[in-house]
Amino acid sequence: MIRKAEEKDVSRIAEILVFDKRVHYRSSFHNDDFSFNELQVVSTAESYKDPTLLSHTWVYDDGIVKGMIHIEGKEIKELYVDWFFEHQGIGAQLIEYAKTESDVKYLWCLAKNTAALQFYHAHGFMESGIRKYEEGTSEYLVCMERK
Repeated sequence: MIRKAEEKDVSRIAEILVFDKRVHYRSSFHNDDFSFNELQVVSTAESYKDPTLLSHTWVYDDGIVKGMIHIEGKEIKELYVDWFFEHQGIGAQLIEYAKTESDVKYLWCLAKNTAALQFYHAHGFMESGIRKYEEGTSEYLVCMERK
């Protein structure tokens, strides 16, 4: 089930974020200092204790928190599924929830992340033609809008 994130979820949210970012982005950014020194579960969990951030976050929880989505206004800021539970429809449920419950309209995706681009296309998001650099890198993000 998808439910509003609670403070009891912050360590699990942090685990999902840190592990997924290391697995999926380290090969793109080639920045071990960020991946293994700056990106830490404890500090990420602390940031999610912020009531404002937590109030914009939902989790997929079937007894185990397996995924999360962070929505601000009409934008999906983050959508991650624990690597061990990928390809089980959890991300699809999270994005469909965001579309129906929050009427999200857009998100930013790393241009190199072809799997994510395909996933978002399958859920009705198309590249808008707007691109920007990921802060502090030479990698592009593409804006995807819901038609």
